[in-house]
Amino acid sequence: MSDGRSGRFHLAIAGNIGVGKTTLTTLLAEQLSWTPYYERVINNPYLDDFYADMDRWSFNLQIYFLARRFIDQRVISESLTPCIQDRSIYEDAEIFAYILHKQGHLSDRDYENYCDLFRAMTDYLRKPDLIIYLQASTWTLISRIRKRGREYEKRITTAYLFELNDAYERWIKRLQEGNQPLIIIDANRLDFEKRPSDLQEIVQQIRVHHPERRENRLT
Repeated sequence: MSDGRSGRFHLAIAGNIGVGKTTLTTLLAEQLSWTPYYERVINNPYLDDFYADMDRWSFNLQIYFLARRFIDQRVISESLTPCIQDRSIYEDAEIFAYILHKQGHLSDRDYENYCDLFRAMTDYLRKPDLIIYLQASTWTLISRIRKRGREYEKRITTAYLFELNDAYERWIKRLQEGNQPLIIIDANRLDFEKRPSDLQEIVQQIRVHHPERRENRLT
């Protein structure tokens, strides 16, 4: 939870590719007047190459994301005002690097080096005060990915999304067992982009975890 100093609070939006993390981050940042931090997708120098050849570029891409998210999360950790992060550094290791290694795209040596670096970095970070997990079926994700039409995402396979979803569910279960403050949103059902009432439903759940700012921030 928040440490109470000048409204310091770190909200992380978690979820699979195409589930709506960036959209929700933007909407909540506008609604709450909190500072957003977005995933570095635009102008990412590795994404196109990664989806064309995962064996060759998995390690490079994961290190790129790890470095950028570490920089963002250091800033968030030191911020005295509320922040919303579009995917946290923890998903990099717990979900994406794990699955890439499981599928054979990351060698044992590269994966071990990556995990060592991840642990060294995260020792310096505050964990999120609250995580919102956007939960959706693989078929919902496929539909949304197709609709947004990003060229490099056309190479994403159903099997890859399915394994990522499975890894997310296991990670979320571990967070629940570890008493991490967590909100699970049914992204199959809620359309927070088009239905204001759905967005307000999420805002009301945030109130429960951040009651000290409900009057001047959560209105």
